[in-house]
Amino acid sequence: MGRRTSLGALVVLLAVAGWAVSLWLPEDAPATRRAPSEVTAEPSPEPVDGSEARRDLAALATVARRPEGPAAYIRSSFGGDWADRDGNGCNQRDDVLLRDAVEVRTRPQGRCDHDVLAGTWLDPYTGRRLVFTDLKQPRQAQAIQIDHVVPLSEAWRSGASGWSPERRRAFANDLGNLLAVDGPTNMSKSDDDPAGWRPRKGFQCAYAVRWIETKTRWSLAADVSERRALGEMLGYC
Repeated sequence: MGRRTSLGALVVLLAVAGWAVSLWLPEDAPATRRAPSEVTAEPSPEPVDGSEARRDLAALATVARRPEGPAAYIRSSFGGDWADRDGNGCNQRDDVLLRDAVEVRTRPQGRCDHDVLAGTWLDPYTGRRLVFTDLKQPRQAQAIQIDHVVPLSEAWRSGASGWSPERRRAFANDLGNLLAVDGPTNMSKSDDDPAGWRPRKGFQCAYAVRWIETKTRWSLAADVSERRALGEMLGYC
């Protein structure tokens, strides 16, 4: 009888303890919490046909990885601030922010009817959701940047050093070579080509296609390492 009484008391104690823990923990408490940097809003990659890009890649002229001859790259060779290349009254930054936004809040400013103030974007390079409430605040403005997919210094090395200043300014403002992306990720990419930097796997096909389209459109060359990397990325198409 003593053993049964002890066992019964133990069961009661365990039940009470479980009830107390359930009061302490919220109902939806997760078993494991991931760090914010691991929480992404990665969209499903859209199917992209890489067959034309493969043909265009094969047709690009070949250049040495660090060609001799061109003068040192200077950013100002491609112009200064963002331009209004399409004459809609807005500079290319506002055009790209509007084009790439999931949700956006704008206001008219001068001739521009979409001065971008706030919004939500999905960073194509990481898949993260980027939400900004005041893009006139410098810190927030730096956190979303407009990236030249083919960097200006890469263009310089692969043919743009021989262009006229006007053609270089046009390249710097080419909407087809611009994406709204996460600022820190863009800084980590710097001026690397695909042999030195790649986005997440789900975007590598689209990235390679855009890179090749840009180099084809502007008659730029590619080096051997870059060409190999682009071929690997097209394998995700």
